[in-house]
Amino acid sequence: MDHSRVPVLEALEEFRRRGDVAYGPPGHKQGRGADPRVADIVGLDVFRSDVLSLNGLDDRRQSQGVLSQAQELMADAVGAERAFFSTCGSSLSVKTAMISVAGPGEKLLVSRNAHKSVVAGIVVNGVVPIWVHPKFDAERHLAHPPEPDDVRRRLQEHPDAKGMLLITPTDWGTCADVQGVARVCHEFDVPLIVDEAWGAHLPFHPALPAWGMDAEADLVVTSVHKMGGAIEQSSVFHLQYDRVSPEVLKQREDLLGTTSASSLVYATLDGWRRQMVEQGHGLLESALHRAERIRAGAGDLPGLRPMGSEVVEAGLAAEFDPLKIVIDVRELGVTGMQAAEWLRAHRHVDVGGSDSCRISASITYADDDETEKILLDALRALVENADGIERQTPVRLPQPSALELEQAMTPREAFFGTAEHVPAERAAGRIAAETISPYPPGVPAVAPGEVITAEVVDYLRSGVAHGVLIPDAADPTLETLRVVAKD
Repeated sequence: MDHSRVPVLEALEEFRRRGDVAYGPPGHKQGRGADPRVADIVGLDVFRSDVLSLNGLDDRRQSQGVLSQAQELMADAVGAERAFFSTCGSSLSVKTAMISVAGPGEKLLVSRNAHKSVVAGIVVNGVVPIWVHPKFDAERHLAHPPEPDDVRRRLQEHPDAKGMLLITPTDWGTCADVQGVARVCHEFDVPLIVDEAWGAHLPFHPALPAWGMDAEADLVVTSVHKMGGAIEQSSVFHLQYDRVSPEVLKQREDLLGTTSASSLVYATLDGWRRQMVEQGHGLLESALHRAERIRAGAGDLPGLRPMGSEVVEAGLAAEFDPLKIVIDVRELGVTGMQAAEWLRAHRHVDVGGSDSCRISASITYADDDETEKILLDALRALVENADGIERQTPVRLPQPSALELEQAMTPREAFFGTAEHVPAERAAGRIAAETISPYPPGVPAVAPGEVITAEVVDYLRSGVAHGVLIPDAADPTLETLRVVAKD
């Protein structure tokens, strides 16, 4: 295929060259009606490039096939049989993937370290989750992806399960043995879905962890906006083999997706694919060297412990994405949340993630010598000023086993059932009717249908007292919890 072609961008360029005047959405009419005060900030070209795909870039009645051409090029670029663009982010794409494999009332194996969007998908779709618990790293208080044997055991226990949803890389860069899990799934003749939201860059350099399509996964979802060069909400489904029907996947995407797809998303996905095919190896090679310099520089600073390949050597993860700079800050006497807040307030540096133990920064090919220096200087300043950060009530971290809660009802039944609020001190033993996710990274500590324990309540409330955000709880203060009402 000719990867110098960019069908969506070419169609957008032609639309603007023709000077078409549209008498349908969007109502701003390619910027004619945009408030100049808005255009001064976001740029008028944002509006000029915001074009309705149907009867704009790609009139389906004339079978121009602009989008299908772009998707064919994407599939070829990453070694997939089919690719589908999605403009609602991987949060929606994962929901679509799940419902393409398992319908309401059917079982699906799911990594319990899934993002809250996965739990939302389970609630919406009515899928019965069979949780596959991750490998907990007690020293780092971190969940790494489950292993093939974990998946095999759950499939043996639930032979009627329709497939497996695996999350890799995690928010912290640790990766699963995707090929091992895929082969276990295929032994049972079920598909493997990989939520590879953090892995759009993986196909384009051999020093990066295995890419799901190369590792025999059936369906892989990526968020190109996370580690790639497309704008926010840019997501792609990648498909191979015959265990998931492309027709079913497209129908399910139509069911859940928007009918007003963004040309901005399509255009930037198209352009990023061309960039990666033509320049990706070199760009990522530079990013990898930069990340290693940053990791080494951070490791030389007292009180900072960057995570790296030692998690693989210790058998805790199959691989590690070196472009994730994950730094344990506990030796400074502060939490990751405090470190993140200090860096933002005092150095205008926004890290990608933080929790009670660590901060993380994603290094991409967009970084340069300036951003490298800014990050290292900010980390050095954090170390020098850590003693001046006010000490807060510590987060009472539970034992890893305490996070494996009993599933007493399906998430859908619990979420949509009759509920009541109870004081936090009386919540232990009750069935949760809500999702409770410390954010970031947004992995639920409690999912609907799980039995709440005193240890988890203590952990969550100590987190709130420390400043942890719980954006999805009905009562973000966790003074009360929403639980299934008693008969």
